[in-house]
Amino acid sequence: MKNTNKPVWLVMAPVAFTLLWAGGYGIAKVGLQYAEPMTLLSLRFSSVVILLIPFYLFFKPAFPKRLNNWLHLVVVGVLVQAVYFGFCWWAFKTGVSAGVLAIFMSLQPILIAILAPKLAQENVSWMRWLGLLLGLTGVLIVIIARSDIEPPTLVGVGFSIMGLLGITSGVLYEKRFGGGYHPIVTNIVQYAAGFAVVAPIAITFETMEIQWSGKFFAALGYLVIGNSILAMSLLLAMIRAGEVARVSSLMFLVPPLAALFGWFLLGEEMPPVAWAGMAVAALGVSIAARNKTRR
Repeated sequence: MKNTNKPVWLVMAPVAFTLLWAGGYGIAKVGLQYAEPMTLLSLRFSSVVILLIPFYLFFKPAFPKRLNNWLHLVVVGVLVQAVYFGFCWWAFKTGVSAGVLAIFMSLQPILIAILAPKLAQENVSWMRWLGLLLGLTGVLIVIIARSDIEPPTLVGVGFSIMGLLGITSGVLYEKRFGGGYHPIVTNIVQYAAGFAVVAPIAITFETMEIQWSGKFFAALGYLVIGNSILAMSLLLAMIRAGEVARVSSLMFLVPPLAALFGWFLLGEEMPPVAWAGMAVAALGVSIAARNKTRR
């Protein structure tokens, strides 16, 4: 008989991850008021690695011993850290709001559901498809409702799509090839890989000037500790502990929270019809999250 008891951390992880991840949209946009995208990402990634080194020296978790395992960690780091965050933050600079970008990212479960049977060795049931499609309907309602206030530019849409493909590819790759290493090891390798990609871009194409202020330090602290270390560790742990489609369906809960953060931090508006669309998306994620995946 299958043991259905889950550890407490795994029960609370979806709520904690969703809040931390959603807050990162608005707070990243605050940080980008004081630094350029790749410059801020370089500072973020290097800060994470530096902060984790003392923990590595204390706990001494094992690093991969085989070259291909190192490569798997690096690939996920590049896809999630460099591609996903890089294009998302470029989208912010083109004027895409925190709520709208979160809406684009919530399309990830649809891609996961399409690709998961082949790449993640999971079969998605028809009830989960119903939940995912209902969530997509809510996403479209929000995009249409908010287009009158702030229609996203073509460049912003393109950057958002590239970021979506980055996080989707990273999640599927982690599910298929993830080695289950200690979170400290995983984060050090992946953020170092992300830094190796974005730092040369910042040096080549940006001024790398930073307007140091209390708000900037607060935003950077949240991005490093809350969004990078805590949220990413929870995401990887949930992927390894459960089905990839179930974990990815949490992304439907991020847009309304991101919109709230965007309104509170940046004054970004969200019309009533858009909130109705987010309610439809939330219903979709509820259906998708409760229905079990068949293997």
